[in-house]
Formats: sequence, structure tokens, C-alpha cells
Amino acid sequence: MFISRVVRAPSISRVSRHIRNFSVPATVADTAETEVEYPPILDLSYRAVQSRKKEEHYALVKRQETVEEKLIAVNMPRYYGWTSVLMKENEVHYDSLEQAQFVTRTHIVPKAGLPTVYDTVISTEALDSILENVRSQVEEVLVLEYSRRKRQQELEPSVISDAKGFQNIQTKAVTRQINRILLVELSTKYPHLLETQVDLDPRIEAFWCVGGIVPPVNVVIKKRSRGWMKPYANDPIDRYFQYLGEPNLHLRHHLPLREIISLQESENSEYEVPDFRFDPRTVGYHQTMRHGTNIPGFWPGDHHEFGLLSYHNCGYMATRPRDWDDEETALKTQAVRASFAWLHSQACYQGFSTFNDITYPLLTQNIITNGQWWLFSVYQLNTMLLCDTQIDANPKKNLFWTTNPLQLFERIEDNKVHGFNDEVLKHLIKFYVNQPQEREVEMKPYLGKDVKVVADIEDPEKRNWLEKHFKNLMSCRPRHRLMPEIYNWQEIYIRKFPTRPMEKRMEPWQNGINMQLRKLDEHQPEYIPKCLRPYPKSRAKWAKTFYPK
Repeated sequence: MFISRVVRAPSISRVSRHIRNFSVPATVADTAETEVEYPPILDLSYRAVQSRKKEEHYALVKRQETVEEKLIAVNMPRYYGWTSVLMKENEVHYDSLEQAQFVTRTHIVPKAGLPTVYDTVISTEALDSILENVRSQVEEVLVLEYSRRKRQQELEPSVISDAKGFQNIQTKAVTRQINRILLVELSTKYPHLLETQVDLDPRIEAFWCVGGIVPPVNVVIKKRSRGWMKPYANDPIDRYFQYLGEPNLHLRHHLPLREIISLQESENSEYEVPDFRFDPRTVGYHQTMRHGTNIPGFWPGDHHEFGLLSYHNCGYMATRPRDWDDEETALKTQAVRASFAWLHSQACYQGFSTFNDITYPLLTQNIITNGQWWLFSVYQLNTMLLCDTQIDANPKKNLFWTTNPLQLFERIEDNKVHGFNDEVLKHLIKFYVNQPQEREVEMKPYLGKDVKVVADIEDPEKRNWLEKHFKNLMSCRPRHRLMPEIYNWQEIYIRKFPTRPMEKRMEPWQNGINMQLRKLDEHQPEYIPKCLRPYPKSRAKWAKTFYPK
């Protein structure tokens, strides 16, 4: 009825043979001299784990050799893009100067005026001589644009009735004519202007991370609902900012402007920055989901990669409520954001990022005008490391010098300019004659020695793939499959009031999957048809990917 089972023990000879095959004889010298290396003991707390994940991402961005790969690596953690606070140049909210200073770590020099170095860029005699030559030409431009030109015959009635748009059109025409006059007059005397690249309506975008922000209410409630995350509910969070700029024109050169102060001086504790850690939406900004883009008006590989001067409109002031009485504050806010964003994107093309700080200062000159009133400012970028705990640990500050708004002319009557202000033209001339200089530092320390942009890569397959995906990423086009959303009926009948328990769970959020955390490389590679596969016919039916690793 029962079948007995006999278990045979292995023979002693067989066991000894296996021991001889896999054992290593130990010696006294080996055990005495060899030191055992144990893996490091890691802190497994929530904060420590999140910190290590961020450090891995920072290291991934830093070790890339080309500019394009670094910009792709910044977006690697998000397939659908980052939840970013959107900053548009011509949208300046009320009382937002302190917030702009905090998210750009900018100290505004309290004394109005340009830095003292501008007193020596040109002699008084040369300045007066140039002023006499260009004053009459500038007056003719003002008379033409504000008096003689018949805009009613050029533009639609709807454009003329739009105060903001019409003022921007007039300002654009005036600034471009003045730029032409100054370049023609000064190029023969200052050769660096002959090497200057002029861009009309350039695309300026910048993406950076700011830490230490107070978490929103929905984030706090969500963490408190999970028992183990309750102690971390009020921890400060990182906020990502995306700036979109629309300057009239800007000038670029292959050499940077000389620094005003050194990086060591920027750590001076006397340079104060307002502490504004509230949610940016409290000021009036909105957030959107998009990939982080850094574009200083040109693509990587352009020889003229440093900014000299930029002109900006302020047409929004024509429709700004007068009872706010914040014209000067709004102009300073616009200048701080525009200058920081342009320099930040230039620094990204030098191999730096919002996670890897710049190693030398960058400088730019900024002009905001409506044609009649002009605001001149100078901005020096000393740091771009504002993420995570660096918002408190980083001692460096960016510096901003600005003049008061200056009036170029009082009025134009009978085809004549009345009350012309020579000081405005003098400031303009000083900006143009400020000569860039070569730095005695390593300009691209985080880029490869021989390969700095994708165009330098020899492998054609990798070069074409990176070029295609970089341009697609910078275009910010939506994915062909949009991120699944929670519809109103699902929020009501499934999430808040679970009245459909037998329904099949088809959505990712019903299975505990957060689609916002999907990584950039988490997708099916491109399929290669059999007829296009390399000879001899390979079984590899998926194309290669070259994401940063």
C-alpha cells in the first residue's frame, strides 16, 4: 500500500572531489595582509533616499560630453515634462520683484546707476564727438516713426486699436533703427562691433530649479494621508521655472564681457537677497507641464555664443492699471528675469546647468524701452545653483545694476523733437563700446576635449539620433500619446465615491502607477522593417537609442 522511498547519501569520494574543485587553500600571509572592503552603510530614511536620487541625476548631467546630451539629461526623469512655473517676459505681476530676486538669487545694487567701470570705457572727448554725429540721425528716426509714418495705411484697424501691440510695433522700429545707426557709426572705431552677430526677434528660453519652496496645500494633504510620509509633509520642495522671452533684438560676440567683480566678492554677506519661499502661484504665476528648454537665441555650435546687449519691449505698461503705481518696480522685475534667463541659457551652452554651477562670471547689458522712456541695466551671473539645499548653502549672489527710467524726449511737434536727452544716448554708446575680452580660464570645463557638441560626434547613427531627438525635445511638441487624465465622472464615481467596484481597472492611476514619474527613455524603440535591416539580415528589429547614461 505504501511505497518506501530510499534516500541514498552521496559517497565520501564524490563529496571530497567537489570540495577539491571549488576550495582555495588559505595561507597565513593572505589572511594577514588582505584587508576586507565592505560596502558603505547607506541611510535608508526617506530624505536620504531622495537625496541620493537627486545626486545621481546631477552626476548624470555632469558627465555628459556634449551640450545637447546635457540638455537631454536634464529632462531624463520626466517623459511628459516637468511641472514648471511659466514665466513670460511681458507678464509681470503686481509686487513680484522680491519673488523674482529670490528665484534668481539676485541682489539689486541700491544706488541707481551703472557700475563705475563704465566711466572709463570711453573718454569724454570721444563720447561727445560720437554724440554730435548720431544725435541728428536719431532725431530723424523719432520724427519718422512718431510723426511722419502713416501707420493707418500699413496696419489693420484692430492692431492700431490695441495699445499694447501698437506700442510694441513702434518700439521695435525705433530700436532697430537706432541699433543700425550706432553700429554704422561705431564699427570703424571699435572693431569688435564688426564681429558682432545681430539677431532679430530671437527665441530666449531658460529652465532652472529652485529649492526651499513651501509645499502647496494639496501636497501636504497627500503626504499626510499616507501614514509613513506624515513626518515629511511640511518639508520644502523644489520648484522648476521655465522662462519664455521675446526681445526685439540682441547682439552676440565670440568673447564674453569682462567681469565687474570676482566670484569670491560675490559671496559678500552685505549682498542681500529677499527670502520669498511662498508658492509662486500666490504672486499670480501659473504652472504647466513641459520639457525644460534652454535656448539663448541660437543652437549649440554657433561661434558667437556670448551676449553683449539686448533690447526689450514694455508694451504691457500701456494697459497696466495706473492705480498700481509700480512702473519702475515692474521694469526692474522684467529686467532681472530677462537678464538671468539669457545668461543662464548661455551658461548651459558652456556645459553648465542648474545642477552644476558656473565656474566664472558672465555679464550682459539690458535695455527696456517703449521708445520714449529707457531703462538701462547690467547683470552679472555668478551662480546658477539654486536647487535643493543649495538655496541656503550657496553663498554666491548674482548682481544687478540699473538706472532710473530716463526720458529720451518730451514730445514731437511740427516734425521736431523737443526736450531731447543726451544722457540716454551716452548710456547707449557706452554699452556698444564696452569691449568683450578673452578670459584666462577654462571656458568649458564640463564638456569633452574633442567632442563638445553633437556635430563633433563621428558615429553618424548616434549623431543623427541625438540631433533629431534634441530638436524634438526643444520644440516642446506634445507626445503622440498624451498622459492619461482623470475625468470628472471618474473623480466622482470611482475616486471620491467608489460606486463601481466590479468595473475593470483599465487606467494606470487605478493600478497605482504615477504617469508623471515615467522616465524619458521608457518607451518602445523605433521598429525597423526587415527590408531596412542591415545585411546580413539581423534579428534586431528595434532601432538603437542613445539616451544619456
